[in-house]
Amino acid sequence: MTAIPNSQLAPQQQSSLSFTEGFLLGQLSVVILIGAFIKFFIFGDPPSPETTASTRALARQSRDKGQRRSFSINSSPHVAGRSDVRHSSSNVLRNPPRLTTPIILAKTYYNVNAHQPESLDWFNVLIAQTIAQFRTDAHQDEAILTSLTKILNGPQKPDFLSSIKITEISLGEDFPILSNCRVHPVDDGSTEPDAAKLQARMDVDLSDLITFGVETKIVLNWPRPLTAVLPVALAVSVVRFSGTLSISFLPSVSHPTPSTHPSSSSHSQQPLSTTPTSLAFSFLPDYRLDLNVRSLVGSRSRLQDIPKIAQMVENRLHAWIDERCVEPRVQQIALPSLWPRKKNTRGPPSEEDDGLGIRASEPVRDIREEARREVEEERKKDREHWEREAAGGYPEGLRWRSRAEGGGYEMPGAMPL
Repeated sequence: MTAIPNSQLAPQQQSSLSFTEGFLLGQLSVVILIGAFIKFFIFGDPPSPETTASTRALARQSRDKGQRRSFSINSSPHVAGRSDVRHSSSNVLRNPPRLTTPIILAKTYYNVNAHQPESLDWFNVLIAQTIAQFRTDAHQDEAILTSLTKILNGPQKPDFLSSIKITEISLGEDFPILSNCRVHPVDDGSTEPDAAKLQARMDVDLSDLITFGVETKIVLNWPRPLTAVLPVALAVSVVRFSGTLSISFLPSVSHPTPSTHPSSSSHSQQPLSTTPTSLAFSFLPDYRLDLNVRSLVGSRSRLQDIPKIAQMVENRLHAWIDERCVEPRVQQIALPSLWPRKKNTRGPPSEEDDGLGIRASEPVRDIREEARREVEEERKKDREHWEREAAGGYPEGLRWRSRAEGGGYEMPGAMPL
């Protein structure tokens, strides 16, 4: 039996020992990573609501500091377009005098510096009635459930999610309370003197439990379809919302439409496009939104109320609100025409109306329209017969010719016309 030299045995032992050390070190690293993930991601303690709210407010202020103006409503094309518009003058419709912000405040007896903030109790009652009716309409025929299910399972749903099922919807029982309303002028960046906009700011506070819950499955389709399926259930509840709401009324503005033909002269008359009258609203960046997020992940071994999932949901909801209705961004709602119209009138019938609220002259008007159409049809038929007679192909002959001429000739044995 040949003995292995010590010079050859030492490298083999050293290589096997280094492989064992590397393997153990790799397994230890994986265990440490899994432990850190479970400790800090799954069972980590979320920050307090006060700390989160202050951090988000500071982040919004620093992010919008460079571009934010105090409630800038009209964009630069609208402002620039005002001086380019040439309205046709009329001798009948008198132009009203130019109303600036100080004139409006003086005519309404509102002193910005001395007027006390209003409680808006009457407005809270109207808002409560509107929200109560909305909740009633949402429960009829499960309208809100059908609409939300269609939206969630629409084409925007990610491919890695299966069908989304709504498990819980609660529209709440309380109503928002608006208070401390004050009106003040805000400069919109216009170069015209006294062209500041009037803006109303009020505090909003809502303490309620508005809940929306869904369940779905996360599907892993790589390297082949349905490689792994992970059930997920999520319920988000709005516990409280508080902030400052800004509301402003924007009148309609006409400005010239940019011409698509470069050869057109700048002095030629350009078509005008009108921005409709709208109501703009937004929230100040220091708003607070408290949420309660409940989660359940897994089928057999389930993980409940994972803090990191709650943080991701809260961050996503705050980003959704910031991108839409937090200053300097605003939401504009187009308003219908404020001129009174008969079709919008509701109430008991007047003396000129019948029991159904329809004017008594409308049936007479319908009969006249029907008679006018019958006369036009008869004239059209007579015209066609005259044309056929002129072409030599008139079959009815003397009877239709006599009738078209207004004569009284009748064929023997014919019925009187």
